Amino acid sequence: QVQLVESGGGLVQAGDSLRLSCAASGRTFSNYATGWFRQFPGKEREFVAAIQWTAGTTYYQDSVKGRFTVSRDNAKNTVYLQMNSLKPEDTAVYYCAAKFWIATMSADDYKYWGQGTQVTVSS
Repeated sequence: QVQLVESGGGLVQAGDSLRLSCAASGRTFSNYATGWFRQFPGKEREFVAAIQWTAGTTYYQDSVKGRFTVSRDNAKNTVYLQMNSLKPEDTAVYYCAAKFWIATMSADDYKYWGQGTQVTVSS
């Protein structure tokens, strides 16, 4: 069993940065892929970014490429999402999720989920 806890959300202005953290407990992230998803009101969760824990390979949704960076800290068993040049359309609840082995872009593939953290970007 993996428990995930996100932190780092908040209210910022357009152009600002935020760093979200996803700390895992119960089991290490070894051999797991971690994804970041976001959910707009009334919408399905959409893929934002993912990182393959072992190889460190990263994947991004096109709209965040060049602005968001996903990374991991093995010693802290934590995954980060650095979000730069934030836009009002990035406003959403952000979730981290974990699945065994291979990273995918489908929320349905992920077994473990955090509680979510709100990111609000004002114009």
